[in-house]
Amino acid sequence: MLTLVAFVVALGILIAVHEYGHYRVAVACGIKVLKFSVGFGKPIYTWRLKNSPTEFSIGMLPLGGYVKMLDEREGPVDPAERHLAFNTQPLRSRAAVVAAGPAANLLLAIVLYAIVNWSGLQEPEPVLASPVAGSIAERAGLRGGERVQQAALDGESLQDMRSFEELRWLLTQGALNGRDVRLAIGGPDAAAAASRELVLPLGQLQAADADAQLFRRIGIIGPWTQPVIGELMAGGAAEKSGLRSGDLVLRIGSLAIVDGPQLRETIRASSGTQTWHIERAGQAMDVPVTPEIRQEAGRSIARIGAYVGAPPAMVTVRYGPLDGLWQGAVRTWQVSALTLKMMGKMVIGEASLKNLSGPLTIADYAGKSASLGWTAYLLFLALISVSLGVLNLLPLPVLDGGHLMYYLWEAITGKSVSDAWMDRLQRGGVAILLGMMSVALFNDVSRLLG
Repeated sequence: MLTLVAFVVALGILIAVHEYGHYRVAVACGIKVLKFSVGFGKPIYTWRLKNSPTEFSIGMLPLGGYVKMLDEREGPVDPAERHLAFNTQPLRSRAAVVAAGPAANLLLAIVLYAIVNWSGLQEPEPVLASPVAGSIAERAGLRGGERVQQAALDGESLQDMRSFEELRWLLTQGALNGRDVRLAIGGPDAAAAASRELVLPLGQLQAADADAQLFRRIGIIGPWTQPVIGELMAGGAAEKSGLRSGDLVLRIGSLAIVDGPQLRETIRASSGTQTWHIERAGQAMDVPVTPEIRQEAGRSIARIGAYVGAPPAMVTVRYGPLDGLWQGAVRTWQVSALTLKMMGKMVIGEASLKNLSGPLTIADYAGKSASLGWTAYLLFLALISVSLGVLNLLPLPVLDGGHLMYYLWEAITGKSVSDAWMDRLQRGGVAILLGMMSVALFNDVSRLLG
């Protein structure tokens, strides 16, 4: 139920803001707006503002919306109101009205990111877990337990890293832009100065590597946590083996365990009975543990039926009024640029179409983010708002970007696109959009079944 409510609320907010952008600029340009609707189909609720010609409504299907303006191309217009029609407005006004929808979504994202920045966000400290064996991070010399004091894309000045999520975002940018990342690292103590620098050669990654396994290839998959056993499942392998909540795992067989992520990876890849050397209430002891082998996505994975690893050390990341707003604008710009770059790589075949997500995945993320709290939900809304704004600016005839493409042609040639060409382009745009939606829906179903 939470997933459905969170999804509908998210769609309602994003669509309303998008359409309000069109509406507000249309009114400012002196255009008569006949109807403002959030959702399609039969109206659930309608109303009018005092002294306004606009009918506002909420439709039954919350999968879009529209702003209907007075327009001679859509019906007869009273000669006395012809100056209020959309099609009679100068080019700059029509372009502004069309661009206002995506712009409103991008402005919403800035505000949402800023609100999170102002209120503060609890994030893991930038202390690294053991790198994945054979990964870029391991080959670069990381071993786990290092605190990243500063980092930057190659060629840029080092910036303080306040949290693991800041580092993760920088690594994402480096991987998708094909740029190396410089790290200044020290011991796990926050007060310790950086002792050395190293470079993660992310420029060697290919665009096709930008998938769900990206961070495993980089080797940095999570922050450092203590390798302790948490809550046990009744009847699970951990309980049967005699493990208890709070046990600190020091070694499995001859392998020294240094953190929670390494412990999880070791368990997943194990088979048969192993001797665990643990510390319990200050006492060292050996416990024979036999994990359960399960088939997941066609692979054999070992499980012990317990939460593995303590929660990471957290830090509150908060910005002042101006810094928070500026960081919101910077993040919106960065996400927009990366979204466009990924779309471009998918078009030319350098990135997998599996990166496309549809309504089922979005609904799933909406529910999960809402369950984590309002800050996680706001970050989800900001991300989807950026995606909606960028998507609508694509030069596809059925989208706002397509109409702006028409206006660019009109500005260059001095004449509008002919009705015949308009019809052909609209058909092509619909076909492309339906194709994208089909791929996204297929990816959604594959993720759910997988």
